[in-house]
Amino acid sequence: MKKVAVIMGSDSDFPVVSKAVAELKSYGVPYECRVMSAHRTPSMASDFASDAKENGFGVIICAAGMAAHLAGVIAGHTTLPVIGIPMKSAALEGMDALLATVMMPPGVPVATVGIDGAKNAALLAVQILALSDEELAKKLLAEKQKMAQGVIAKDKALQARLDEI
Repeated sequence: MKKVAVIMGSDSDFPVVSKAVAELKSYGVPYECRVMSAHRTPSMASDFASDAKENGFGVIICAAGMAAHLAGVIAGHTTLPVIGIPMKSAALEGMDALLATVMMPPGVPVATVGIDGAKNAALLAVQILALSDEELAKKLLAEKQKMAQGVIAKDKALQARLDEI
């Protein structure tokens, strides 16, 4: 199975990013988690992205706040799918990071989840890997069915409560 790289621009992003790591672990997806910066360690980010495919990665997740150039820099140096997690910041509540992550130029796509959307980033990575991994696809299907059953149970409980009114 291909690995997922989970890269964050700062270790302060880890409380959010840990949700992506936990989700990858729950599906048994191998991963590496790193800190690198598009601005402070641009060569490191470039080298990592350029070598990612030959190093066994299938998807790269990048979490960054404020200027949030990390996902774009990584995407500019690889043909692998890149998923951006815009991180919430104090100044603009993450809107700056969301716009910086989602507004990529033609030819350099970055899939973008919601602000602080680490769990969805991991799930998207799992879905991408599941295109060529039947066991992973089965795990995703089972989880979708479990979520559906949870909603059905909640609706049933709501209907019972409505009968009591």
